[in-house]
Amino acid sequence: MGKKVKKAAEPPPQDVFDPLLIESKTAATAVLMLLSPEEDILAKACDALYKFASKGDENKGTLVGLGALEHLKQLLCHGSPAVRSSATRALATMAAQEDVKKLLRDLDVTSSLIAQLAAEEDVVVHEFATLCLAHMAVEYTSKEKILEQGGLEPLVRLLSSPDPDVQKNSVECLYLLVQDFQGRAALGALNAIPPLLELLDSEFPIIQMLALQTLEVISKDSESRKTLGANQGLACLLKILDTEVHDLHVEALAVLGNCLQDVQSLQLIQQTEGLPKLLSIVGGSPLPALQRNAAKAIATAAYDSEIRKILHEEEVETCLLKLLGVADAGVRVAACQAISAMCENSASKRVLGLQGIAQLVQLLSSEDAEVEEAAVTALANVTAGSAANTSAVAEAEGLEPLLSILSSGRAGAAAAAAAVLTSLARHEPLRAHLQSHGILRALAAPLASSNSQLQSRAALAVAAFACDAEARAELRNAGGLGALVELLRSKDKEVRRNACWALVVCASDAPSAAELCSLGVLDILEELNLSLEHRNPFSEAAVEKLLGNNLAQKYSQLGYLSSRDIIPDGFYDCGQLRPGLRCLSLEELRQQELADRRAVIFISAQAPAQDKAEASSLIPAQEARDFNFRSNKDLGDHFFSPLDTKDLFRLCSRKGKGKKEEEKPQAVAQMTSEGPEELAGEHPPWSPPPDPILLDYIKDASRAILPLSTTREQVVALAQFVAARMGGPIDRDKLHDFSWELHLSQVELELKSNLVPIGRVKKGTFCHRALLFKVLADRLGLACALFRGQCSRGWNEVELLDESPPGVPGLLLPPRAYVVDVMFEPGSLLQQGSAEAELYK
Repeated sequence: MGKKVKKAAEPPPQDVFDPLLIESKTAATAVLMLLSPEEDILAKACDALYKFASKGDENKGTLVGLGALEHLKQLLCHGSPAVRSSATRALATMAAQEDVKKLLRDLDVTSSLIAQLAAEEDVVVHEFATLCLAHMAVEYTSKEKILEQGGLEPLVRLLSSPDPDVQKNSVECLYLLVQDFQGRAALGALNAIPPLLELLDSEFPIIQMLALQTLEVISKDSESRKTLGANQGLACLLKILDTEVHDLHVEALAVLGNCLQDVQSLQLIQQTEGLPKLLSIVGGSPLPALQRNAAKAIATAAYDSEIRKILHEEEVETCLLKLLGVADAGVRVAACQAISAMCENSASKRVLGLQGIAQLVQLLSSEDAEVEEAAVTALANVTAGSAANTSAVAEAEGLEPLLSILSSGRAGAAAAAAAVLTSLARHEPLRAHLQSHGILRALAAPLASSNSQLQSRAALAVAAFACDAEARAELRNAGGLGALVELLRSKDKEVRRNACWALVVCASDAPSAAELCSLGVLDILEELNLSLEHRNPFSEAAVEKLLGNNLAQKYSQLGYLSSRDIIPDGFYDCGQLRPGLRCLSLEELRQQELADRRAVIFISAQAPAQDKAEASSLIPAQEARDFNFRSNKDLGDHFFSPLDTKDLFRLCSRKGKGKKEEEKPQAVAQMTSEGPEELAGEHPPWSPPPDPILLDYIKDASRAILPLSTTREQVVALAQFVAARMGGPIDRDKLHDFSWELHLSQVELELKSNLVPIGRVKKGTFCHRALLFKVLADRLGLACALFRGQCSRGWNEVELLDESPPGVPGLLLPPRAYVVDVMFEPGSLLQQGSAEAELYK
């Protein structure tokens, strides 16, 4: 039998490497291991990098420097689920650092991360892919890439993931993406609201919070609000507010606040009786942030008239007034803003006026500037157009705080205070009270403000309060007229309009009109009226009012006075005003030295005190006017002083060399010197001394002309009366021999002044006779216009009824305009437009 031989074992293959346990103590080695072809090593290297990066930003920076990001990006597409999962986790951890976010954006990893959100991927991959996307979505460029590469749809789907971490990361990423309009628009088409509402039932508050914050952003869109209501979202939000846990109340209310802006959503809340519950929660909440946001939401919603009506029906005013009493300043400010908005509803305004004005007035004294401004703004809206509410402000002792705020220098508050005070001005007793407390003086500074709203409101207040001469004088003394004129240059249309309105009011008396003209207001208004863009009805009315109360300026600038312009005492004719020059006041003219220039003819028909009653009895009452000029009785008949022949020739040869001031008689010196005992406050305009000759003319003309039976007879008689007092009829061929210039030069030298009372003009030419005719006609009640011509020409026009033509008795013809001849054939009436009338001009 043979012996059995044992078979030898086969050696192992030479290309198989035995398992090797690798340990590394450096990050660089782990990064190198990311290049391994073995799945197990790759997964372990990614896990090691994840742990290293989790220890802090410095480690994350180290890995960036070692090039780990580029390798991890490649592994996101690896075929092994384990490798993809580990690489995603490492990358998501590193993405928390700012520098890493930028590098990931440049590496364009979003498409790879979005691919990780596929439904078949492991939940761990979903968790860290969504986390990485959430980190990246902070940057605008990364948001764009996520949206462009279709990242929204898988994120919305993952809101329903069973894993809370996936839910949290997905909703956080969505919240960041919808901060921009593009994200909100794209999300609206994905029906994201139902899964977001489901997250409100999560057991994790952070998920609920993020879901509410996302809903708050997307519910700013009206379609989203409709979807929210259709999916019982409003009920879910009210349910959250009804819980005793207040952690989510502020966020839930923010969503409901957006829904209040939608009529359908608000009606839905009202139908489910949710609005009273909501207002009750707001009023009784211990959270100032909730109350503040609620009031802001009401303020925003109340800009819609239909919503205001619904809110009023639910007595929202009671809730808002309750919020005024909350200690938190922010809540008070928001409540005041909501009250301001609700005042657009007349019924709400009545309720708020009855119940809230006292509270608002109290807030005017708040130490918090924002509360003060919000309160005074609310008062401005509560009182606008409501007489009862304005009275309530006064009863609540709000006048003094309003005046204080007006002068505070805080533009917003001062503008609102000016609006309230303007409303108060509609009540005569309140207006008088405020005027006595210096409101016109207080308005001067706001007029000079750089804030257009304050300028506009202050100008309106001036228009309301500057309704009497005393108030206008106070504004003048405070420099308010200059500031008002400057507002005409404003680029703001409303400021210009209101400034013009105020000018119409301020130009209602001669002193104010004169000062405004001296400030150059007419030139500015003329420029405004020439502009189709800038002119307004008040700018044209302002010019008319200014010239109507400053007839000297009107006659100098326009060269005519209508029959409605009644020449007052203090009127003067200084000639045609050249372009670019302003009309000097009478006081400025009387302070000038005697010079070789045209005589300034002035009107002063004031009687001495003992004769005033007699003089006024001769003037028709309907034509009498008070022009607020002061008489100067000290001068009397001593106004003039005699001249010798040398003085006359000296004046004619070099008229500018008058006698020195100390050589003038004392009475004449009083014309050019300041009075030592002027009234305190406003310096009253200087009034020329009485002209006794003119006063005699008025008396004589009244006795001789008023008894005449027809207007035509009176006009003819007056023309003859004027001619007789100014040198008589002049032969046309000898007009050049009528030395009226020499006569006036003599009078000027006698008076040591270029100012000449019209009664002293004994040899007058066209312009002097026409002026005297107008002065006397105005005081006799005869309608008469005055026109200026060239080369000292001037004429009067009257309108008279002609007799019925022969054969047609009783036919009433329209009045016809005539030029009155007071020069060549005094009393002749030259038909307007005729050759004779044109030659006269």
